[in-house]
Amino acid sequence: MTNNQNIPATSSLFSEDLAPVPQQKRKWGTWNYAALWISMSLCIPTYMLASSLIQGGMNWWQAIFTIFLGNSIVLVPMILNGHAGAKYGISFPVFARASFGTKGANIPAILRAIVACGWFGIQTWIGGFSIYQILHIFIPSVNDWPQIFPQWMQLQTAPALCFIVFWFINMYVVYLGVDSIKKLLVFKAFFLPAAALALLFWAIKAAHGLGPILNTPSKFTSSTEFWHFFFPALTGMIGFWATLSLNIPDFTRYATSQKAQINGQIIGLPPSMTLFAFIGVVVTSATTIVFGTTIWDPVALAGKFQDKWLVCFAMLAIALSTLATNIAANIVSPANDFAHLSPQKISFRTGGYITGIIGILILPWKLVADPSGYIFTWLVAYSSLLGPIGGIMIVDYFFLRKKELSVTDLFNAKGIYSYKNGINTKAIIALVTGILPNVPGFLVAVKIITANSFPAWIVSLYNYSWFVGFFVSAIVYALLMKKK
Repeated sequence: MTNNQNIPATSSLFSEDLAPVPQQKRKWGTWNYAALWISMSLCIPTYMLASSLIQGGMNWWQAIFTIFLGNSIVLVPMILNGHAGAKYGISFPVFARASFGTKGANIPAILRAIVACGWFGIQTWIGGFSIYQILHIFIPSVNDWPQIFPQWMQLQTAPALCFIVFWFINMYVVYLGVDSIKKLLVFKAFFLPAAALALLFWAIKAAHGLGPILNTPSKFTSSTEFWHFFFPALTGMIGFWATLSLNIPDFTRYATSQKAQINGQIIGLPPSMTLFAFIGVVVTSATTIVFGTTIWDPVALAGKFQDKWLVCFAMLAIALSTLATNIAANIVSPANDFAHLSPQKISFRTGGYITGIIGILILPWKLVADPSGYIFTWLVAYSSLLGPIGGIMIVDYFFLRKKELSVTDLFNAKGIYSYKNGINTKAIIALVTGILPNVPGFLVAVKIITANSFPAWIVSLYNYSWFVGFFVSAIVYALLMKKK
């Protein structure tokens, strides 16, 4: 049932943004979803994702295989969670009401929103650093500006001020509305693939062919050392799109059919991620040969080139495309999630401002400072939060409800999804149970406790955090819900 006629507009759970999309307005076909994934995959963090694996010690084929496998795995919950969106026209926060309750759905929505805030911060730092590179070319003395930020923040003055400027630009676009970004998205669709290919050709020429690049050996001296890096890296690859594997109904609610969303995602996600990652791997491997050191950040790499006008053009283009990506991918969804807290009080614009503030508080410059922080702290940590949510929602929809939902009750504070006071405590218990096994490993990763504080096997669970959380929460939820 997707007709909105039985949903009272006065319901505290209802807003025009959250209303089910009627069948006649669902116009996204297979190639729309393929194009969506190609566009979202072609971003600087995807490049950095691949190059960070090279920096961590993998050779080119090990890095590519890890990325392809991770994206193939996350494609499964992506398609499964997308089913309800395509069938009922509902968004992620509304879909979460079925398993977590009409009020309890705010918990997974906010957990996912906070992760998106982190991504917003990372992208904003990348855009701001691009502006800094331009400033540095024309005013080399910017590096001598006096330190104005506390030492614990680990922030140089000039890059930090450029970050703040770029942050305000993002907030201004939020103020103007999402429509103002459409032209930049078109620019990004043309520029980033061209820039990526240009970098690829540079790498092949500078390294005197693909041979030296592809022959660069792995830095691991034993299989034990490789597997110790591989599993958390794989979890990080899954974590990269773990947010979208939850909120994919925000997009599939516009699908013309289930076939459209399924085929579109299969065509778009693993191939485009793998291809762009391959470019990142080749270019990063080339930097080791050309410069004698591995440069995994493309913004830092562009700053190495001699032609200052070429660098300026590249940095400006990166800043503009990052702005477009940031608004489309990292503002829209969390803004809606924050609005879900109080649909009739928090607007999209207010939700966007909340996203921007949390994006600063997450200290994104520390996350991208090195590969270990990017993969082991950021990607793996939040996958341990989102894996359990995915497990609960998939079990609830496919195994317990057999893909049958009452759309009217999803918007009814006293309907079948209200449980007790709007919260399904069994889902909360399952969520916490899925998160707990990964807590010791996380505390070790962020150096709050030492590795010998817990048995080694408990700490090592963190390397598989998405898998552990997903299956533990799924099983616990199924058992609790079947028990009367």
